Amino acid sequence: MMRCGVDEAGRGSVMGPLVVGAVFAESDVALLEIGVKDSKKLTPKKREAMYGQIIDSVPGWSVSIASAADIDRLRKTCSLNEIELRMFCDAVSKHPADAVIADCPDVNETGFSARFSAALGGAKEITAKHKADDTYPIVSAASIIAKVTRDRMMEDIRREFGADIGSGYPSDRDTMQFIEEWIRKNREAPKEVRCSWEPVRAMLSGRYNTKLSDW
Repeated sequence: MMRCGVDEAGRGSVMGPLVVGAVFAESDVALLEIGVKDSKKLTPKKREAMYGQIIDSVPGWSVSIASAADIDRLRKTCSLNEIELRMFCDAVSKHPADAVIADCPDVNETGFSARFSAALGGAKEITAKHKADDTYPIVSAASIIAKVTRDRMMEDIRREFGADIGSGYPSDRDTMQFIEEWIRKNREAPKEVRCSWEPVRAMLSGRYNTKLSDW
């Protein structure tokens, strides 16, 4: 039976894309030999090495990518969970699979599984679990595909700006300082920043409430 593991990277980031990765395999044997685990528990160098090993050892893999602009546009009409669900459907539909195992982004595993199944027309067996990237090797592999893809895109963004933009997450001081300084100088958010995120909205709303000496 062909199974598919699916996971995301960049869901909570304020800058850069949201990436969903999917890996297709009939067995976990090759993935276990590679030593896959939750991508957050691996160094960047190890993730890069495993990325190549994964795509060379499985019959199929895919990614679905939403830019910051895509997310801002879609959030006007739907929640982040719904955006992610659409991306999950896109990624898992790129190769035949009988069953899908997903790292659940919703607090309600049962509800998300039902919506996921309905969105796919009920044609696949769906399992959506919290921390699936830590307990199912095929989801761990998907998390690595998603994370490496996002990391490479963040590196492209870093080169484009020629500055230290950090990891892209709101908890990263370098990221938030870069965005704040950019808005102060340019009176708009940098490209690749999610303007629908509250910290950025607050920065943008305060851009005209500054003293002349700030400029």
